[in-house]
Amino acid sequence: MPYPGIWMTESEQILYRVVPKAACSSIGQILYYTEHGTFFDGDIHDARHGVHKWALEHSQPLISRAVESPDTYKFSCVRNPYQRILSSFFDKICGVQRSGGRYRETLVPFLIENYDIEVGGEDGKQAFDQIRSFRRFLLFARDTIQWHRPMAPDIHWSSIADHLATLVVNGGRFDSIFWVERFDDGMQQVLDRVETTHPVDLAVVPRFNQSQVHGPKRAHPVADYFDDLSMHLMYEMYRRDFYLFKYDYFDPSNMMPMAEMDLDEIHTELAK
Repeated sequence: MPYPGIWMTESEQILYRVVPKAACSSIGQILYYTEHGTFFDGDIHDARHGVHKWALEHSQPLISRAVESPDTYKFSCVRNPYQRILSSFFDKICGVQRSGGRYRETLVPFLIENYDIEVGGEDGKQAFDQIRSFRRFLLFARDTIQWHRPMAPDIHWSSIADHLATLVVNGGRFDSIFWVERFDDGMQQVLDRVETTHPVDLAVVPRFNQSQVHGPKRAHPVADYFDDLSMHLMYEMYRRDFYLFKYDYFDPSNMMPMAEMDLDEIHTELAK
């Protein structure tokens, strides 16, 4: 069975289902540190050693075995949908990527031509109407998620529930899912459940690959980007994310969860 988006420590103690734009770089680096005593030199997404990934063919049988093993601790991390889609816009659409080019090469020119968005010029640093362009990008994201047109939804704005479901529908079960908004508490609970070769002090762990490094700085409060139509589009795309992970759909300014997650409910829903 395929398990896309899975990273795992070489000891097979910890298995992580990646959610793009939800601290995945920091989590990957922490997992790497637990076994090597140092952070990966570079972007952890580029690592081809020191951590198992489903994208690496030699890792696949090990990951498949670990999914079914009660000895492997399985977890993921989720993020407020309003914050996550904004981060995707500023990083992947407006930002210049670490390669020096635009994300997916032809995507930004397509959006400029067909959805009339602006991205802050060639370097992403010029002033532009962020609210107007973001709302137009949101229409594009809705088109990809609802109708897979003009392309399939990108991993950076496809729903969190869809990401996590790839593990559950293939027989896996999460031991924990925590909120990026309470990152240190959630990550510490994961580390407390396993014996690591190298202890991690989360208070001094840097945050890796943050969006503001790649794209323009957000100029307005989160709520200003979402009018009634935008909130309706968010509900169309992410209603399961709001419901399962207990985020506030009605108030884009409230980034914090409103209640505890129910893992049994999450697994029941994602297994459908």
